[in-house]
Amino acid sequence: MITPGVLPVTPTSNIRISSHGVRAKCLQRLVRLGLPVPDTLAIDMHTILGISEGQPIDTDAVIAHFGEDALVSVRPSSGAPEWGGPTSILNIGMTSARHAKLSHELGPKAADALYTRFLQSYAVQVARLDPDLFGPDRTIDEMRAAYDDAMGEPFPEDPAVQLAAVLSSMSLAWNGVTARLLRQARGAPEDAGLALVVQRMVLGVGNPHRGESGSGVIQFVSSETGVPQITGRYMRQSQGREALIPDADALYLISDPRGPSMEEENPDILDQLKHYGQLCRTRLREEMQIEFTVSHGELHTLDALRVVRTSRAALRIAVDLATDGVIPEAEAVLRVPPKALLDVLHRQVDPQARGEVVVTGIPASPGAATGRIVFSARAAQSAKAREESVILIRRETTSGDVLGMHASAAILTERGGVTSHAAVIARGLGLPCVVGAAGVTIDSRARRIRLPDGRELGEGDEITVDGSTGRVFAGAVPLVQPEPDASFRTILAWADERRDIGVRANCDTPAEAAVAAGFEAEGIGLCRTEHMFFDKARLTVMREMIFADDPADRAAALKQLLPVQRSDFLEIFRIMAGKPVTIRLLDPPLHEFLPHDRQGKLDLAASLDLPMARVEARIEALSEVNPMLGLRGVRLGILVPEIYEMQARAIFEAAIGSAPRVTPEVMIPLVSSRREVEIVKARIEAVAAQVRTESGIEFDYRLGVMVETPRAALRADEIAEYASFLSFGTNDLTQMTYGLSRDDAGRFMSAYVAEGVFPEDPFLQLDVDGVGELLTMGANRARAARRDVTLSICGEHGGDPDSIAFCRHAGFDYVSCSPFRVPVARMAAAHLAIRARGETTTAPPRR
Repeated sequence: MITPGVLPVTPTSNIRISSHGVRAKCLQRLVRLGLPVPDTLAIDMHTILGISEGQPIDTDAVIAHFGEDALVSVRPSSGAPEWGGPTSILNIGMTSARHAKLSHELGPKAADALYTRFLQSYAVQVARLDPDLFGPDRTIDEMRAAYDDAMGEPFPEDPAVQLAAVLSSMSLAWNGVTARLLRQARGAPEDAGLALVVQRMVLGVGNPHRGESGSGVIQFVSSETGVPQITGRYMRQSQGREALIPDADALYLISDPRGPSMEEENPDILDQLKHYGQLCRTRLREEMQIEFTVSHGELHTLDALRVVRTSRAALRIAVDLATDGVIPEAEAVLRVPPKALLDVLHRQVDPQARGEVVVTGIPASPGAATGRIVFSARAAQSAKAREESVILIRRETTSGDVLGMHASAAILTERGGVTSHAAVIARGLGLPCVVGAAGVTIDSRARRIRLPDGRELGEGDEITVDGSTGRVFAGAVPLVQPEPDASFRTILAWADERRDIGVRANCDTPAEAAVAAGFEAEGIGLCRTEHMFFDKARLTVMREMIFADDPADRAAALKQLLPVQRSDFLEIFRIMAGKPVTIRLLDPPLHEFLPHDRQGKLDLAASLDLPMARVEARIEALSEVNPMLGLRGVRLGILVPEIYEMQARAIFEAAIGSAPRVTPEVMIPLVSSRREVEIVKARIEAVAAQVRTESGIEFDYRLGVMVETPRAALRADEIAEYASFLSFGTNDLTQMTYGLSRDDAGRFMSAYVAEGVFPEDPFLQLDVDGVGELLTMGANRARAARRDVTLSICGEHGGDPDSIAFCRHAGFDYVSCSPFRVPVARMAAAHLAIRARGETTTAPPRR
């Protein structure tokens, strides 16, 4: 050890990611592979923390390790590449005497370039001086004079003093408030540490008469798609990543009609880089980006980091590595985070669409979404509970907005760039996001946004956000569904081979069923029939039924709805091609189908040819103090049996007309007692008998219960005697267990989570302690009474990986979630099964 906390990076030194970070560990791996890595020291996280607290290290010993006249660089080495770190600083050890020697060895121009780069980075990054005083137009003497004047002391000439200042500056920067918030937004733990690596400089700036010198970056796959291809740049007489600066006088790496290339001018160096890239791929089992320097014709590899990649590219890379036998298929599945699939599945604005662009900004997270404007996280959460699609608009987001971002379809901010809080969080959530919206002014208090052309939009107005291009459209514009490629299908096929819990979709319409079928859902776990009644023509008939005075009149009105309901079911059965379809009978209270504003009431009176007074009286009669706990679900089915009888007939008639033949699953909502199930079951069986007699066709169906009340979970053994399946509706069950309104929780949920009252919004992530205990009790009691009962959850928790883990552990048969979350659920289930079996410990297959 050079000095306490400082280790040479050698093949056998005790370098660990937990103490020395990913960069130091990767450099050690490169050394072990025999790549030409310059002499490097690693300073561990504990030591760097001590430096930030005023405990310096022996920098004289560190400098002495590299020998007289050596220049060094310092680079950050955090626990994960995406956590970032302070800016690297090169050419530490540059002094007037060293500059004079280099002027003689390399020429004045090269020596000046090295010195000015160090002066500039030291003054700006370490001394925190005004960058304008150290611009590229300033000479060395001018920079030194500016430093002396600003600091009141001469620029340090001792390399050990320079290094001590650099280490202190970088350690303090890591612990700054802004840096901590940014790291946390990127998923780093609050106590994430920073290590640093000190590396001998290979200058990249040399005497042209002594051979090629320069620096560059190379990778062997596309960061956007993951397709194999060499990308990067090389720049003569340069250091670090200067070759990647826009408009830099750099060479392409492979032959390119746009300009000269390394392949043409230095093919031997390119061949070495290709060899190193393949070595990294096969031995490190990863696609790496290599930073390299050429000094007087000799190649050196300064660093190699995992290629930065989109979710689409990550998926392709994982599949290719497994296909080539570099990693096992199970490991390829684990390398793709379940929620990353949302990035691959984003909808996009139809290229043929002619919508009006009202705002342009920075495209920060891909995909497109349409929704109504909200200006606060609270409003977004309330809208989510009402199953409304909203766009959250903020001047800039903070950690207090995260729950609202979870509940939104897209994000739009007035400020920020591609590394802003909004951009980072949106990409993590897979939400479309546009930041830095040019020319807009947001007034959150007034709930208004002023557009660049002077117009204003208010809360509730509809817009479409295109996070792929930075455009924002007025109103809704046509969106096209994504087309996942072969790698997407391959990785999910591997996942399906390994998961041990089923995945269905929540679909209310044939269009949603088509999406679910495209994502290979194993059926429909929840079809909410009320959504079929809100079409304008059907709504009028539904209202006629509500205003009917007796059962016969109600039956007559419902008879008009029978064919359209049957048609919907028939189309869903056709799309699902024989897979199970669970249809929930009508659930919401009848008042939801009636208008509540005066104009709506007038229109209803006109359409039904009724006096306004009667319309108002009927609406008043149906009003309830707490409608979500009132006359809805099975209660409505018992008191107005004609509704469920019509729906059952539509289901059965569609089932006998479907090809292939389907066994429909009829689900009774909001049950709380065995007798409710007994009554409805008898009526549905009577309808089934009538349809069999009328059609002369035999068919089967399954009757089940949606467990949404705590009492249903507690009495699941009694209910299971009459039900083939129990599907736990975790949205309502959470609401009733907590005594917490889904519609109003957004008003205080952020504060509750911030204060630690709840670890997470229970409507976003299943409460495994409270609600989970009810699920477990219900499942155990149901199975004790009926061993073959099918158990599932059908709330949106079904698409959350943590909630799936609970369901799998509890022995549920399947989960059901929204169609676009089906691939996420399939992948999450596979991750759980693979880890439980330890499958990736096996060697990769030979191909």
